[in-house]
Amino acid sequence: MQRSKRNWTLAAMAAFLAFAALPAARAADNSLAGGPVVAGTWQHHQARFTYYGITSLYSCSGLENNIRQLLKHLGARKDVTVQASGCPRGYDAPSRNAIVDLDFYSLSPGADANGANNVQARWTPVLVNAHHPYFMGNGDCELIDEMKDILSKNFSLRDLSYRTDCTPHEVNIDDFSIKAEALMPLPTPMAASG
Repeated sequence: MQRSKRNWTLAAMAAFLAFAALPAARAADNSLAGGPVVAGTWQHHQARFTYYGITSLYSCSGLENNIRQLLKHLGARKDVTVQASGCPRGYDAPSRNAIVDLDFYSLSPGADANGANNVQARWTPVLVNAHHPYFMGNGDCELIDEMKDILSKNFSLRDLSYRTDCTPHEVNIDDFSIKAEALMPLPTPMAASG
C-alpha cells in the first residue's frame, strides 16, 4: 500500500513537471517559427489627447501607467514617456478627465535590410481586450476608444481589427478588442558573460 502511494505521487509529480515544461518548449518553437525576420526602423511619435471618462475614472498616475504598458505591449520602445496632467482632484485621485502627452518610438518596416539604423523585427500577433494583457480590465473601453487614432496611426499593424462598444455608465464584458500583427523588435541576444 505504501509503495503504490509513493509510485502514484512520483507519477503525479512527473506529469506535473512535464506539463509545466510545455509552455517553455512551445515558446521556443514559436520564436523559431514566428515568420521571417524583417528590418525595422524606429520612428519618433509625439501625441496629445484628452481623456474624458464617463464610466471609468483614472488618476493621472494610473492613466500614465496603463497607457505606458499598452504602448509597450504594442511594440513601443522601452523609453516611452507618458505624462498625464490636469486631473482636477490631484495626481493620485481618480478623475473623469486628464490631458495626456505621449512621446515614444515604434517600429516601421525598413526599406534597406542592411541600413545602419535598422533593427531586426518580426510581425507578431497582438491582442488587447478586457482580459489580455494582464493590466487591462473591463472598465478600459473608453480609454481604448479614445486612443484609436493614436494606436492605429503610430504603430505598424497588419490585419488590424479595432472594436469598441462602450456604453456610458455600464461596464460590459467583451466591449473592446484590438487584434493585429504588430512589428516587434526581436530580443537582443545576451552578451556572453566571461
